[in-house]
Parts: sequence; structure tokens; C-alpha cells
Amino acid sequence: MKAQEMLVLGIESSCDDTAAAVLRAGERPEVLSSVVAGQDEDHAPFGGVVPEIAARAHADRLDAVIDRAMAEAGVAYDELSLLAATAGPGLIGGVMSGLTVAKGLSLSLGIPLQPVNHLAGHALSVALEEPVDFPFLLLLVSGGHTQLVLVEDEATFQRLGTTIDDAAGEAFDKTAKLMGLGAGGPAVERAARTGDAARFAMPRPLIGRKGCDFSFSGLKTAVRQAAEEAAPLSEGDRADLAASFQAAAVDHLARRTAAAMTAVGGRTNRLVASGGVAANTLLRECLGALAAEEGWRLVVPHLRYCTDNAAMIAWAGACAFRGGGEAEPLAFSPRARWPLDARTAGIGGGKKGPKA
Repeated sequence: MKAQEMLVLGIESSCDDTAAAVLRAGERPEVLSSVVAGQDEDHAPFGGVVPEIAARAHADRLDAVIDRAMAEAGVAYDELSLLAATAGPGLIGGVMSGLTVAKGLSLSLGIPLQPVNHLAGHALSVALEEPVDFPFLLLLVSGGHTQLVLVEDEATFQRLGTTIDDAAGEAFDKTAKLMGLGAGGPAVERAARTGDAARFAMPRPLIGRKGCDFSFSGLKTAVRQAAEEAAPLSEGDRADLAASFQAAAVDHLARRTAAAMTAVGGRTNRLVASGGVAANTLLRECLGALAAEEGWRLVVPHLRYCTDNAAMIAWAGACAFRGGGEAEPLAFSPRARWPLDARTAGIGGGKKGPKA
């Protein structure tokens, strides 16, 4: 099979979704199957994702999820051209689970393996549905990452801004937990639909600060303080607080995106939003209005490709493999932290290295 047309099995296990997908990688990707097994019930009693539970769940489910993806695609294992697996960044136990399975399949089947940066998967996921010419500006908003990146090509990423503390998705998750709304961002969005976004005063982070970085820790603190002052919370209180928080968070994301649009000058007029938070309706509306005002084209993948999935990992793996691939993939170590743009300094340090 020619290099430009490959059958790729992608594996994703960086957080709490166990995913596998089969993709035909030609000039453009064709998703043959995409299976995602969530772990909401496993983590619900704890109000958030527990890394140890996530790792065990991945180990228990990976084989079945992969078999299902292969069956739905109608592809035999010996027909595969490439294995692509998330190798970081993410919860290290989950990353280890998926990458270890991929290494085992590579050895047993004699098929090349390409370790994939999870963030590259999000960056290139837009191609799963429609082509967007390079370069483009990417707003990556997920549970663990909030970044503005100039995607120059399939392998070159220039980070323009990142969060200096918490990610947007984490702020949505913590807000939902604080108010007892259930699982994360979607629960906040549902509650906010009937709420008054003007009732609770929420700070607008980094007002007056130049650049494209983000900050969400102050918003989390403001939500906690407002909830304590209004306790016990009625359903109306929860709706108003959710709406107030969501409006502030989305405004912050849109304002920093506008700054990045100015920063890239005339290099592009294409904006892509990806990651789980990009599924938020208010955010999509605000980005759409911003793009229209500036004469830009906005592209947001369907929800199934915004949230964690293995199709994006398969495509990113195919792109990386065509570009030369990893020299020693079987010796590649899983990484809790793996900056997408190696040219920029990460945030923080320690044994795990800089944050992405």
C-alpha cells in the first residue's frame, strides 16, 4: 500500500475516555470507525476524574474498544499500515495503558508505530471533516489545556498564548462540581440556559494585560465566594451563577483570541476552535461573531471530534509518519507533559517537565 494511502488504527487514552478509531489516510482522511467508551459512572462518586481509576478502566477496556473499532471499520488487523497512539500529554497511567497496548500490537503484527502528541491530534482534527489551508490560528480549549497556537503546517506549531494557571475546561468542571450540577462543562451550559448572566459579578481576567495568555483561577475563586454568600443555593441561584460564570469565561476566551488574531497580522484569516470546551454553544456564537467582524473564517469540528477521540490521533499519527516518523517508537516513553511548541518555554517544571 502506498505511503500516501494508509489504514491507521488510532488509540487514545490520555484522560477518562478510552477510544480507538480506524482511518484511511489518503490525501484527505476518511474515518471508517470511531469508538469512545467514557468513564463517567466510574468517577461520578468522586466529583472528578481520579487518575488511578482512569488508568485501570483503560486497561480493562482497551482490547474491547479496539476490537469494536476494527469490526465497525470492516478491517482485519493484518490490513493495517500504521498504529498511532497518544504518548502524552495526559494522565500518565492512562497514557501508559494505551501506548503499551499499541507497542504490543506493533510487535505482534509487525506494523509500524507512531507515538502522537495529544495536542497535535486536537490541532489537526479539523481535517477530519473539511480541509483548512495552513497556516491557521487554533484556539485549543479542553479539560487540561487552553492555548492559542499558529498551526503553520502538520508538524510546526507556534504557541502564542497559554493559561498561566488553570485550563478553561478545568474551571468549568470545578464550577459544576461546586454547584452540584453533575459532569463538567455540559452541565454548566445546561444550567446557564435559564440563568441571568448579569446577576453575579464575575471578574474578567487579565484585563489590560498585553499578550494572549489566559487565567481562570480567579474565576473559580469568584464562583466559590458567590456560592458561599448565596448558600443554600436554589435552582435559580445555580442557573444564575452558571450563566454568570459562563459569560465571563467565554468573554475571556474571545478577548484573548481577538488579541491573537491581531498578533498574527496578515499571516492568516482562518480560525479553528477545538477541544471539549469548543462544543460550548455560547463560545461558538461569540467566536462566530468575532470572526465575522474581522472578516475571518471560523471552523469548529463536530462535537465528536472536539472531545477526545482516536480518529484525530490516527490522522495526526499518519501526518507525523509521512514526515519521517519516530526513529525508535518502541523505546518512546509516555509523557505526562509534552509541549506542542518545543520552541517556547513551558509553565512550571519538576520531574514531569514543563506543562504543555
